[in-house]
Amino acid sequence: MAVQFSSAQRAAAVGVASAGLLIAAFTLGASQGGASPAPAGGTAGSASLTAAAAPATAGARITVTGTGNVSGVPNQLALSMGVQTSAASVATALRQANSAVRSITAVLSRSGVAASDIQTSGLSIYPSYSGSSGVPDGYQVSEQLTITLRHLSSAGSQISAAARAGGNATVIDGVSLNLSSTSGLLAAARAKAVADAKAKASAYARALGRPLGLVVSMSETPPAVPFQPLPFAAASSAGRVPSPVPVHPGTQQLSVTVTVVFALG
Repeated sequence: MAVQFSSAQRAAAVGVASAGLLIAAFTLGASQGGASPAPAGGTAGSASLTAAAAPATAGARITVTGTGNVSGVPNQLALSMGVQTSAASVATALRQANSAVRSITAVLSRSGVAASDIQTSGLSIYPSYSGSSGVPDGYQVSEQLTITLRHLSSAGSQISAAARAGGNATVIDGVSLNLSSTSGLLAAARAKAVADAKAKASAYARALGRPLGLVVSMSETPPAVPFQPLPFAAASSAGRVPSPVPVHPGTQQLSVTVTVVFALG
């Protein structure tokens, strides 16, 4: 016999079936132990790989060093000279040394060297012995001066005049040619160093396929102080010192090195 349902009965049956489907879906989800669904367009494994890789590239940086070199012509000369005397007594040797130093400073002053550019840099008194005797048979006195000659065109004549003034007691230890001011040269060297660092960083960034970002930090290695020691023969009893002493300034190089950290885009 055929069973007929009214409209109200059919609606109630559809509602019961829908509720059953919802309960079944909830039960299935709970039975899977709370597993997270995979995102659309990929698997759970690829999503975690992307998340792990992101921090490695977000703060990527590149560190390079740049060097800038410039050259300048020295414009002053530092002279290390003095006198050495010997006598039977300390008093006599010291008196002779003092006299020779006074003659040297007087000549230098007359040639235009300022008093502030003549500095006493050493004094020593020591006994001398002969044979195996423990009693000194004389004493030696040494006095040293450091003199700054600010005009290279007349420095050779000033050196010769000072050596002659000291006589056979004169000792010249050496000279050094210096730059009186390096601020302008250092500024140029720094600019070259920064440009060198940026060029290197740009080349590395291109090789990595990444855009070069802003500067994160920069530090400078302290530049070496230019110094050119020149050996100089001592003026002694060998004879008269040639006049004037040839002075060739040549050039000096200043170098600046910087370390720059760039961000990568």
